[in-house]
Amino acid sequence: MSTPAPLIDRTALLRHRARAAGDPALFLHEAARDEVQDRLMVVNRAFTTPAVVTPFPQLWQGFLPDARIVPDDEVLDLRDGSHDLVIHAIALHWANDPVGQLVQCRRALRPDGLFLALCFGGQTLHELRAALGQAEIEVTGGLSPRVLPMGEIRDLGALLQRAGLALPVADSFTLTASYPSALHLMRDLRAMGETNALTGRLRRPTRRAVLLRAAAIYAAEFGDAQGRVPASYEIVTLTGWAPDDSQPKPLRPGSAAQRLADALKTQETPLKD
Repeated sequence: MSTPAPLIDRTALLRHRARAAGDPALFLHEAARDEVQDRLMVVNRAFTTPAVVTPFPQLWQGFLPDARIVPDDEVLDLRDGSHDLVIHAIALHWANDPVGQLVQCRRALRPDGLFLALCFGGQTLHELRAALGQAEIEVTGGLSPRVLPMGEIRDLGALLQRAGLALPVADSFTLTASYPSALHLMRDLRAMGETNALTGRLRRPTRRAVLLRAAAIYAAEFGDAQGRVPASYEIVTLTGWAPDDSQPKPLRPGSAAQRLADALKTQETPLKD
């Protein structure tokens, strides 16, 4: 049996990141770093052996004392049981095996160590996805893979349990950037290293007519009165802990010593069959 091609072309991805390194636009990564800082401030613990998985190490140098900064390779350069905190920063959406990435992070944690990941959610760039799809259908009569599919928050949260992390929590927030046009947004994505690296992408430049039509659709459907267009970036935060006996555990179903109706001082009404 032949092995299916991976979703992500890692060679193309690294090429795009290297091209962006000369004049990067990393405001989303900076926002993620600020979010991590805010969340760590409310955790009543001092972390002594942190690690950060990131495609842009320059943003994380000096952020945490003695932090180990590792690239988001398919096989992470993390040693089992070596860290009490692992941060996976805005890179999970480019993983061919996202569960494998989380499992590697969990194995790198000591018991009761914290895992914190920030990644793009399914609503990211929904405006661009709609405009490009409609434009390509109108101009070429077909549709090709252009925008990376990203997980919905419920599915991403389920990955924490699959990876063996305890006390899993997933939440999200949306950042909205404003651009003069969709073409300016595409230029920014290039400077982020976030352009199309799907294995199934077209291997030739996009036709100018498609891009211009996409920009026109984008402006008509999503533009404001000043002629600018928004771009939505949904950031999903995943939090979990390496299992440890000291952590709280749910009670066994049916083990309650008191009826809920008695605690609430109310009348229990049986459900109909």
